[in-house]
Amino acid sequence: MNTQTNGLCVKPAVRPKDARFSSGPCKKHPGWDLTNFNLNNLGRSHRAAIPKSRLAEAINRSAELLGLPEDWQLAIVPASDTGAFELALWSMLGQRGVDVFVWESFSSDWANDIQAQLKLDDLNIYQSDYGDLPDLSLAKPDRDTVFVHNGTTSGVRVPHMNWISPSREGIVFCDATSAAFAMDLEYEKLDVVTWSWQKVLGSEGGFGMLALSPSAIERLENYKPERPLPKIFRLTKKGKVDDAIFKGATINTPSMLALEDLHSALDWANSIGGLSALIKRCDDNFEVLNQWVSRSDWIAWLPDDPEVRSTTSMCLKIVAETFTSLSIEDQQKAIKTMCKSLEQEGVAFDIEAYRSAPPGFRIWGGATIEADDLKKLMPWLDWAYQSWLSADSAKEIA
Repeated sequence: MNTQTNGLCVKPAVRPKDARFSSGPCKKHPGWDLTNFNLNNLGRSHRAAIPKSRLAEAINRSAELLGLPEDWQLAIVPASDTGAFELALWSMLGQRGVDVFVWESFSSDWANDIQAQLKLDDLNIYQSDYGDLPDLSLAKPDRDTVFVHNGTTSGVRVPHMNWISPSREGIVFCDATSAAFAMDLEYEKLDVVTWSWQKVLGSEGGFGMLALSPSAIERLENYKPERPLPKIFRLTKKGKVDDAIFKGATINTPSMLALEDLHSALDWANSIGGLSALIKRCDDNFEVLNQWVSRSDWIAWLPDDPEVRSTTSMCLKIVAETFTSLSIEDQQKAIKTMCKSLEQEGVAFDIEAYRSAPPGFRIWGGATIEADDLKKLMPWLDWAYQSWLSADSAKEIA
């Protein structure tokens, strides 16, 4: 920790080069430069041959980078990961019973939508608090399964997929928005996988990607839910999957600028060594925080179980009694004070815990973050806490 002089904390001498540690939208990749973009397709129809081929190329490159199985289909869809996952839920759920696993805000949203909007009768919701996983062994192979691979707002990830049967009858829906490109995805245990451009690759938001296994395609073609589907949710024509959507003919109008931003991120990912290099960068970033937390007496990981701690959305809680003895409202005020100090110093932007999560910090460790910046941030977190502690003690004395 920082030493104190006359009751004041000494500021660290070194600052991160880049203070953007937001968990979404996330930091751009190293070397990002708008002037390097191919801007020839701006102002052109996305259905013209060259822009459409650029969309198809983004699909193919993403599938190749992720190691998506050859018999899977991948599409660009509207409304980021949320749109991609909602599209899948509304288009495919209802044929059989559903098990939903909830441990943070977005998985809670999916459970609420399935229950309140789709109004499915045969529904099991298994829920745990922030920082924990529910009992995943409760998933039944004859039922559909809905879960998030990495809880962006809780810092909890699924450590493996042993709880999913390879001979299942149901469909497995996986929201992988903070896991894709950062963690190994066991596709043989999955059927629907979604993510957005803005997370691990640090590209622009507003667009999602939807990957479907042969079983998911079969469900789309052989099951028609008894509910109306808006246009942006429709993937079939005359009972068959519309192959054009998976070849760059998007359902709505995509941004050609955002598309080139994705290509830039894919270029960078391939230049550093592909998926294995991306995963390693995330693991290295996690280790920076893990070492610092292990030496600290005032902060800890939000997830107590080391096996489930996320390497991208890294969530921390303050465990010092001076902080934990406060009301939740006062804890939230204290976190805001610390985050404001860090932002004013230009060393960390947007690292306050998600609004519905326990008071604490959420620091993005995705592949576009530099480990050296995280190393330089750690002393500043000590400084922010000690500064708040000193100010709080001064108030009590006054």
